[in-house]
Amino acid sequence: MSTAAARLRGFLLLCLVPSIILYGFFVIVPIIWSAYYGFFDWSGIGTAKFAGWSNYIAVIQDPLFWRSFKNNIIIVCASVFGQVPIALVLSLLLLRNRWFYRVIRSAVFMPMVLSTVVIGLIWKYIYHPQIGILNLLLNSVGLESWAQPWLSDPDINMYALSVPIIWANIGPYLIIFIAAIQNLPSEVEEAALLEGATGPKKLFYITLPMIWNTIKVAVIMCIAGSLKAFDQVFVMTHGGPAHTTELLATYMYNSTFAVYRYGYGSAISTLIVVLSALLILLSQILMNRNKLKES
Repeated sequence: MSTAAARLRGFLLLCLVPSIILYGFFVIVPIIWSAYYGFFDWSGIGTAKFAGWSNYIAVIQDPLFWRSFKNNIIIVCASVFGQVPIALVLSLLLLRNRWFYRVIRSAVFMPMVLSTVVIGLIWKYIYHPQIGILNLLLNSVGLESWAQPWLSDPDINMYALSVPIIWANIGPYLIIFIAAIQNLPSEVEEAALLEGATGPKKLFYITLPMIWNTIKVAVIMCIAGSLKAFDQVFVMTHGGPAHTTELLATYMYNSTFAVYRYGYGSAISTLIVVLSALLILLSQILMNRNKLKES
Protein backbone atom coordinates (compact mmCIF):
# COMPACT_ATOMS: atom_id res chain seq x y z
CA MET A 1 0.00 0.00 0.00
CA SER A 2 1.37 3.39 -1.00
CA THR A 3 1.93 6.19 1.50
CA ALA A 4 -0.86 8.29 -0.02
CA ALA A 5 -3.34 5.40 0.16
CA ALA A 6 -2.35 4.68 3.77
CA ARG A 7 -2.86 8.33 4.71
CA LEU A 8 -6.27 8.38 3.01
CA ARG A 9 -7.29 5.21 4.81
CA GLY A 10 -6.11 6.62 8.13
CA PHE A 11 -8.00 9.85 7.48
CA LEU A 12 -11.21 7.96 6.69
CA LEU A 13 -10.88 5.85 9.83
CA LEU A 14 -10.29 9.00 11.86
CA CYS A 15 -13.46 10.54 10.41
CA LEU A 16 -15.42 7.43 11.40
CA VAL A 17 -14.25 7.46 15.02
CA PRO A 18 -16.87 9.99 16.29
CA SER A 19 -19.69 8.03 14.63
CA ILE A 20 -18.40 4.74 16.02
CA ILE A 21 -18.17 6.21 19.52
CA LEU A 22 -21.71 7.61 19.34
CA TYR A 23 -23.08 4.36 17.91
CA GLY A 24 -21.36 2.32 20.60
CA PHE A 25 -22.58 4.62 23.38
CA PHE A 26 -26.20 4.88 22.24
CA VAL A 27 -26.71 1.41 20.69
CA ILE A 28 -24.16 -1.21 21.79
CA VAL A 29 -23.89 -0.15 25.44
CA PRO A 30 -27.70 -0.10 26.01
CA ILE A 31 -28.01 -3.57 24.47
CA ILE A 32 -25.31 -4.93 26.80
CA TRP A 33 -26.81 -3.07 29.77
CA SER A 34 -30.26 -4.45 28.98
CA ALA A 35 -28.92 -8.00 28.75
CA TYR A 36 -27.22 -7.46 32.13
CA TYR A 37 -30.39 -6.24 33.84
CA GLY A 38 -32.25 -9.23 32.45
CA PHE A 39 -30.52 -11.26 35.18
CA PHE A 40 -32.09 -9.13 37.94
CA ASP A 41 -35.48 -8.79 39.55
CA TRP A 42 -35.88 -5.01 39.44
CA SER A 43 -38.88 -2.69 39.53
CA GLY A 44 -37.03 0.34 38.17
CA ILE A 45 -36.36 1.83 41.59
CA GLY A 46 -34.65 0.47 44.65
CA THR A 47 -32.15 -2.35 44.77
CA ALA A 48 -31.98 -4.88 41.97
CA LYS A 49 -31.96 -8.49 43.20
CA PHE A 50 -29.99 -11.04 41.24
CA ALA A 51 -32.36 -13.62 39.73
CA GLY A 52 -30.09 -15.62 37.46
CA TRP A 53 -31.71 -16.95 34.30
CA SER A 54 -35.24 -16.85 35.78
CA ASN A 55 -36.37 -13.86 33.72
CA TYR A 56 -35.15 -15.36 30.45
CA ILE A 57 -36.69 -18.74 31.29
CA ALA A 58 -40.00 -17.09 32.21
CA VAL A 59 -40.08 -15.20 28.91
CA ILE A 60 -39.33 -18.32 26.86
CA GLN A 61 -42.02 -20.27 28.74
CA ASP A 62 -44.66 -17.55 28.30
CA PRO A 63 -47.07 -18.51 25.46
CA LEU A 64 -47.86 -14.82 24.94
CA PHE A 65 -44.23 -14.16 24.00
CA TRP A 66 -44.38 -16.74 21.21
CA ARG A 67 -47.79 -15.50 20.11
CA SER A 68 -46.28 -12.03 19.85
CA PHE A 69 -43.37 -13.47 17.88
CA LYS A 70 -45.79 -15.21 15.50
CA ASN A 71 -47.63 -11.93 14.95
CA ASN A 72 -44.31 -10.21 14.32
CA ILE A 73 -43.44 -12.84 11.72
CA ILE A 74 -46.65 -11.93 9.90
CA ILE A 75 -45.58 -8.27 9.92
CA VAL A 76 -42.06 -9.20 8.78
CA CYS A 77 -43.33 -11.31 5.88
CA ALA A 78 -45.87 -8.67 4.86
CA SER A 79 -43.18 -5.99 4.96
CA VAL A 80 -40.47 -7.94 3.12
CA PHE A 81 -42.86 -9.21 0.42
CA GLY A 82 -44.81 -5.95 0.34
CA GLN A 83 -42.56 -2.96 0.89
CA VAL A 84 -39.49 -4.20 -1.02
CA PRO A 85 -41.22 -5.49 -4.22
CA ILE A 86 -43.59 -2.50 -4.40
CA ALA A 87 -40.72 -0.06 -3.90
CA LEU A 88 -38.67 -1.89 -6.54
CA VAL A 89 -41.48 -1.80 -9.10
CA LEU A 90 -42.18 1.88 -8.40
CA SER A 91 -38.47 2.70 -8.70
CA LEU A 92 -38.45 1.20 -12.19
CA LEU A 93 -41.63 3.05 -13.18
CA LEU A 94 -40.65 6.41 -11.64
CA LEU A 95 -37.01 6.46 -12.68
CA ARG A 96 -37.35 9.36 -15.09
CA ASN A 97 -36.60 12.83 -13.79
CA ARG A 98 -39.71 14.60 -15.08
CA TRP A 99 -41.93 16.74 -12.86
CA PHE A 100 -44.80 14.22 -12.91
CA TYR A 101 -42.56 11.40 -11.69
CA ARG A 102 -41.04 13.65 -9.04
CA VAL A 103 -44.53 14.46 -7.74
CA ILE A 104 -45.44 10.76 -7.53
CA ARG A 105 -42.16 9.97 -5.75
CA SER A 106 -42.86 12.74 -3.24
CA ALA A 107 -46.38 11.41 -2.67
CA VAL A 108 -45.05 7.89 -2.02
CA PHE A 109 -42.45 9.26 0.39
CA MET A 110 -44.94 11.57 2.18
CA PRO A 111 -46.03 9.03 4.88
CA MET A 112 -42.45 9.01 6.19
CA VAL A 113 -42.84 12.70 7.01
CA LEU A 114 -45.97 12.07 9.06
CA SER A 115 -45.85 10.93 12.66
CA THR A 116 -46.45 7.22 13.10
CA VAL A 117 -49.03 8.10 15.75
CA VAL A 118 -50.92 10.22 13.20
CA ILE A 119 -50.75 7.38 10.67
CA GLY A 120 -52.08 4.97 13.29
CA LEU A 121 -55.00 7.28 14.12
CA ILE A 122 -55.83 7.79 10.43
CA TRP A 123 -55.96 4.07 9.72
CA LYS A 124 -57.81 3.36 12.95
CA TYR A 125 -60.66 5.55 11.68
CA ILE A 126 -60.39 4.05 8.18
CA TYR A 127 -60.96 0.60 9.71
CA HIS A 128 -63.68 1.74 12.15
CA PRO A 129 -66.63 -0.70 11.78
CA GLN A 130 -69.34 2.02 11.97
CA ILE A 131 -67.83 5.27 10.66
CA GLY A 132 -64.78 3.92 8.86
CA ILE A 133 -64.39 4.94 5.23
CA LEU A 134 -63.43 1.40 4.18
CA ASN A 135 -66.72 -0.20 5.27
CA LEU A 136 -68.68 2.80 3.98
CA LEU A 137 -67.01 2.40 0.59
CA LEU A 138 -67.75 -1.33 0.50
CA ASN A 139 -71.39 -0.71 1.42
CA SER A 140 -71.73 2.00 -1.23
CA VAL A 141 -70.63 -0.34 -4.03
CA GLY A 142 -72.84 -3.22 -2.94
CA LEU A 143 -70.21 -5.29 -1.17
CA GLU A 144 -71.84 -5.26 2.26
CA SER A 145 -70.72 -8.84 2.92
CA TRP A 146 -67.09 -7.70 2.68
CA ALA A 147 -67.48 -5.15 5.49
CA GLN A 148 -65.65 -6.38 8.56
CA PRO A 149 -64.67 -5.35 12.08
CA TRP A 150 -61.14 -5.14 10.69
CA LEU A 151 -59.29 -4.61 13.97
CA SER A 152 -61.50 -6.80 16.15
CA ASP A 153 -61.65 -10.02 14.17
CA PRO A 154 -58.71 -12.27 15.23
CA ASP A 155 -58.70 -13.93 11.82
CA ILE A 156 -57.93 -10.75 9.87
CA ASN A 157 -56.73 -8.03 12.28
CA MET A 158 -53.00 -8.79 11.85
CA TYR A 159 -53.34 -8.61 8.07
CA ALA A 160 -55.30 -5.38 8.42
CA LEU A 161 -52.48 -3.94 10.54
CA SER A 162 -49.94 -4.96 7.91
CA VAL A 163 -51.49 -2.68 5.28
CA PRO A 164 -50.71 0.69 6.94
CA ILE A 165 -47.25 -0.55 7.95
CA ILE A 166 -46.49 -1.40 4.32
CA TRP A 167 -48.03 1.84 3.03
CA ALA A 168 -46.10 4.02 5.46
CA ASN A 169 -42.65 2.55 4.76
CA ILE A 170 -42.39 2.18 0.99
CA GLY A 171 -40.83 5.64 0.54
CA PRO A 172 -37.30 5.01 1.89
CA TYR A 173 -36.85 1.84 -0.14
CA LEU A 174 -38.11 3.64 -3.24
CA ILE A 175 -35.41 6.29 -2.84
CA ILE A 176 -32.73 3.66 -2.15
CA PHE A 177 -33.62 1.63 -5.26
CA ILE A 178 -33.83 4.69 -7.51
CA ALA A 179 -30.37 5.79 -6.34
CA ALA A 180 -28.98 2.29 -6.91
CA ILE A 181 -30.41 2.04 -10.43
CA GLN A 182 -29.27 5.54 -11.39
CA ASN A 183 -25.72 4.70 -10.28
CA LEU A 184 -25.42 1.67 -12.54
CA PRO A 185 -22.51 2.11 -14.99
CA SER A 186 -23.66 3.58 -18.29
CA GLU A 187 -21.26 1.23 -20.11
CA VAL A 188 -23.30 -1.76 -18.91
CA GLU A 189 -26.52 -0.15 -20.14
CA GLU A 190 -25.00 0.51 -23.55
CA ALA A 191 -23.61 -3.02 -23.80
CA ALA A 192 -27.03 -4.45 -22.91
CA LEU A 193 -28.67 -2.44 -25.68
CA LEU A 194 -26.08 -3.61 -28.20
CA GLU A 195 -26.70 -7.23 -27.19
CA GLY A 196 -30.45 -6.76 -27.47
CA ALA A 197 -31.13 -7.09 -23.76
CA THR A 198 -34.22 -4.95 -23.22
CA GLY A 199 -37.36 -5.11 -21.11
CA PRO A 200 -37.67 -8.12 -18.76
CA LYS A 201 -34.43 -9.65 -20.05
CA LYS A 202 -32.49 -6.54 -19.06
CA LEU A 203 -34.29 -6.38 -15.72
CA PHE A 204 -33.63 -9.99 -14.66
CA TYR A 205 -30.16 -10.46 -16.12
CA ILE A 206 -28.58 -7.03 -15.62
CA THR A 207 -30.46 -4.61 -13.37
CA LEU A 208 -31.49 -6.95 -10.53
CA PRO A 209 -28.14 -8.78 -10.26
CA MET A 210 -26.27 -5.47 -10.16
CA ILE A 211 -28.45 -4.03 -7.37
CA TRP A 212 -28.79 -7.34 -5.49
CA ASN A 213 -26.60 -6.13 -2.63
CA THR A 214 -28.84 -3.08 -2.28
CA ILE A 215 -31.89 -5.34 -2.15
CA LYS A 216 -30.24 -7.40 0.59
CA VAL A 217 -29.60 -4.25 2.63
CA ALA A 218 -33.24 -3.24 2.12
CA VAL A 219 -34.39 -6.64 3.39
CA ILE A 220 -32.21 -6.27 6.49
CA MET A 221 -33.67 -2.83 7.18
CA CYS A 222 -37.16 -4.17 6.57
CA ILE A 223 -36.78 -7.08 9.01
CA ALA A 224 -35.20 -4.89 11.70
CA GLY A 225 -37.89 -2.23 11.32
CA SER A 226 -40.73 -4.77 11.39
CA LEU A 227 -39.49 -6.47 14.56
CA LYS A 228 -39.47 -3.18 16.44
CA ALA A 229 -42.89 -2.08 15.13
CA PHE A 230 -44.76 -0.47 17.99
CA ASP A 231 -46.30 2.98 17.49
CA GLN A 232 -48.96 2.25 14.89
CA VAL A 233 -50.06 -1.03 16.46
CA PHE A 234 -50.18 0.49 19.94
CA VAL A 235 -52.29 3.42 18.72
CA MET A 236 -54.65 1.26 16.68
CA THR A 237 -55.23 -1.76 18.96
CA HIS A 238 -52.96 -1.58 22.07
CA GLY A 239 -52.18 -5.21 21.30
CA GLY A 240 -55.82 -6.28 21.66
CA PRO A 241 -58.40 -7.58 21.59
CA ALA A 242 -57.28 -10.39 23.91
CA HIS A 243 -53.64 -10.01 22.78
CA THR A 244 -54.50 -11.07 19.21
CA THR A 245 -52.43 -8.19 17.79
CA GLU A 246 -49.70 -8.27 20.41
CA LEU A 247 -46.23 -7.75 18.94
CA LEU A 248 -42.88 -8.24 20.63
CA ALA A 249 -42.49 -4.50 21.22
CA THR A 250 -46.00 -4.08 22.67
CA TYR A 251 -45.52 -7.22 24.75
CA MET A 252 -42.29 -5.79 26.13
CA TYR A 253 -43.98 -2.44 26.87
CA ASN A 254 -46.97 -4.01 28.63
CA SER A 255 -44.75 -6.42 30.57
CA THR A 256 -42.34 -3.69 31.67
CA PHE A 257 -43.96 -0.33 32.22
CA ALA A 258 -47.49 -1.45 33.09
CA VAL A 259 -46.35 -3.71 35.96
CA TYR A 260 -42.88 -2.24 36.69
CA ARG A 261 -40.91 -5.40 35.89
CA TYR A 262 -37.84 -3.80 34.36
CA GLY A 263 -35.67 -6.89 34.74
CA TYR A 264 -38.25 -9.01 32.92
CA GLY A 265 -38.62 -6.33 30.24
CA SER A 266 -34.85 -6.22 29.79
CA ALA A 267 -34.84 -9.98 29.20
CA ILE A 268 -37.57 -9.56 26.57
CA SER A 269 -35.67 -6.80 24.76
CA THR A 270 -32.50 -8.93 24.72
CA LEU A 271 -34.37 -11.87 23.22
CA ILE A 272 -35.87 -9.54 20.60
CA VAL A 273 -32.32 -8.55 19.58
CA VAL A 274 -31.31 -12.22 19.38
CA LEU A 275 -34.36 -13.17 17.30
CA SER A 276 -33.78 -10.19 15.02
CA ALA A 277 -30.18 -11.23 14.43
CA LEU A 278 -31.26 -14.82 13.67
CA LEU A 279 -33.93 -13.73 11.20
CA ILE A 280 -31.54 -11.36 9.44
CA LEU A 281 -28.90 -14.10 9.27
CA LEU A 282 -31.48 -16.54 7.85
CA SER A 283 -32.59 -14.02 5.23
CA GLN A 284 -29.01 -13.41 4.11
CA ILE A 285 -28.32 -17.15 3.87
CA LEU A 286 -31.43 -17.63 1.72
CA MET A 287 -30.56 -14.66 -0.51
CA ASN A 288 -26.99 -15.95 -0.94
CA ARG A 289 -27.91 -19.58 -1.57
CA ASN A 290 -26.93 -19.45 -5.25
CA LYS A 291 -23.47 -18.15 -4.41
CA LEU A 292 -23.08 -20.78 -1.71
CA LYS A 293 -23.95 -23.53 -4.21
CA GLU A 294 -21.41 -22.20 -6.70
CA SER A 295 -18.65 -22.11 -4.09
